[in-house]
Amino acid sequence: MELYGYIKSLHLIFVVTWFAGLFYIPRLFIYHIEAWQKPSPDKEILTTQLKLMTKRLWYIITWPSAILCTLFAIWLMVLMPAWLYQAWMQVKLAFIVLLFIYHFKCHQMFKQLQRDEVKYSSHFMRIWNEVATLVLFAVIFLVVLKNAFNWIYGVVGIFVLAILLMLGIRLYKRIRDKNPNA
Repeated sequence: MELYGYIKSLHLIFVVTWFAGLFYIPRLFIYHIEAWQKPSPDKEILTTQLKLMTKRLWYIITWPSAILCTLFAIWLMVLMPAWLYQAWMQVKLAFIVLLFIYHFKCHQMFKQLQRDEVKYSSHFMRIWNEVATLVLFAVIFLVVLKNAFNWIYGVVGIFVLAILLMLGIRLYKRIRDKNPNA
């Protein structure tokens, strides 16, 4: 089982780097969208730089991390097949499916911005940025507690977290509207 510890460590490292990419890419999308509102030549300079930054983040960090995280997770499931039949793991895997849907949607948004297609507002992106946070909270609690936990508390907790995140976004928007340099 010494191998298990190494595989689990590598899996966790790539979980962290995958989430780092998923947390930062919408932030870059926000900057990219807001750069479109700037006058020339700022708009062109900023969008060129942001395209390069998002491309490097997406293809050098986020995608490889997602793939390696998944490969090491599959390896862990091969080493511990009994976990697949536990309720907490099945719920976790459902959240991972949601995370991949989020990842693929981010990929679609990335491709659109690379083609200079701005289809979302920066406000939408600030909300979108919190989806990965909600999935992370759910997965961490499931893995640490190894329990599909009482769904009433779990659902209420995630909704409370989502509401707090939305209130934080609204508060930031008010502060930013009053002071554009904030």
